[in-house]
Amino acid sequence: MSTPTSNPRKITLITGGSRGLGRNAALAVAARGGDLIVTWRSRRDEADAVVAEAERLGARAVALQLDVGDSASFPGFAEAVRDALRKHWQRERFDHLVNNAGVGVHAAFADTTEAQFDELVNVHLKGPFFLTQALLPLLNDGGRIVNISSGLARFALPGYAAYAAMKGAMEVLTRYQAKELGSRRITSNIVAPGAIETDFGGGTVRDNAEVNAFIASQTALGRVGLPDDIGPVIASVLSEDNRWVNAQRIEASGGMFL
Repeated sequence: MSTPTSNPRKITLITGGSRGLGRNAALAVAARGGDLIVTWRSRRDEADAVVAEAERLGARAVALQLDVGDSASFPGFAEAVRDALRKHWQRERFDHLVNNAGVGVHAAFADTTEAQFDELVNVHLKGPFFLTQALLPLLNDGGRIVNISSGLARFALPGYAAYAAMKGAMEVLTRYQAKELGSRRITSNIVAPGAIETDFGGGTVRDNAEVNAFIASQTALGRVGLPDDIGPVIASVLSEDNRWVNAQRIEASGGMFL
């Protein structure tokens, strides 16, 4: 691996990069020649495993703790990122930000509590909004932001009103980021996965055979998505090949509910 002073590799920061789609995206970035900062909230062991696997792929990788739902912690986190960049790369800035961390709440509109709603706001909207703001001084001009939405912002399934509303808000925010950060040549796009077999939301899509079969029957490609279907999409949007793609919603659902 090249030394940090001569290393042209891009550095991608992925929130929630220790598991699920974040982990898959991190390894896809590493496989394409990128370095990584991944965040974890409660499972340091999972983050360390991602770092180790990324290093086996030739990447330089670091794991930092972050609770995206705690915006008061963002200034301290930005300092931790600054320190990591100096220590591991001898650089002052990173190149790509992927706002991936999230939680799942399944509750009917009539039954959604204020506490559930507030948690979703903090993690899926307020968190990415102010975290991106806090990290802007460390993001290179010409960099990339990729936010994460959901197919549920396009189609409606009972039980996801609050969650989907946050994702819809993130789609609007993405366009505003693209507009306001364009002077720094920073692009902002949002990837919207369909139903994916992960442990997200308790693993219902993965573990409930009836739910899995229903989704497969409503998907043009005839199956439920896998993490390996999403990570490469995120890595591709970050690539130089897609430098002219900006302010776009990119759905990766296999063609759900067409």
